[in-house]
Amino acid sequence: MKTSDLIAALSTGAGPAPRAVVARRLLPAAAVAWLVAAAAAWVLIGPAPADTPTRWAMAAKLAYALLLAAATGWLTARLARPAAPVRAARRLVIAVLGLMAVLGMASLLTAPAGARWAHLLGHSALQCPWNVLALSLPGLAGALWALRGLAPTRARAAGLAAGLFAGSLGAAAYALACPETSIAFVATWYTLGVGLSGALGALLAPRLLRW
Repeated sequence: MKTSDLIAALSTGAGPAPRAVVARRLLPAAAVAWLVAAAAAWVLIGPAPADTPTRWAMAAKLAYALLLAAATGWLTARLARPAAPVRAARRLVIAVLGLMAVLGMASLLTAPAGARWAHLLGHSALQCPWNVLALSLPGLAGALWALRGLAPTRARAAGLAAGLFAGSLGAAAYALACPETSIAFVATWYTLGVGLSGALGALLAPRLLRW
């Protein structure tokens, strides 16, 4: 049988290729994971205070976490496909992180000199990254599950992206319970928690995503 005949035979009745396969696996897993993480944050940590500064800070924290989740989710989706270009998605991730770093530094420099350490450390610097990491675990499990049903060929990079995506979802959940109001705090300790989740994803992925 000629190659063209074999291709024609295999494609007979196949119908159109399914659309948005990556989004249909990744987005529901992410949504469920965020709801689980948000419920855990409220039950185990408790809701953030309802005063006005905390509400404004919560909005800023959620905006950062959700923007980062959108960027890292796009990067994860690109890495779920063999040989898909990732440069634009990677640049967006770097841009979001860079913007938050600039805002955090500006916040720190405009604080009174004697209050800068308190501005940076807040009341929970030692707990924050680990809380974000813990709340990222449902998202990491969901993202790795989604990737296992797709075709990532760069397993470690895909795991790193999935971990950063999960960390961003964890940060968005933790924002609902976090009482800190400093942008410098968020830029430092939230980002560290997201990075820990990314490192965990990169560590696990070569084994879990092996074909």
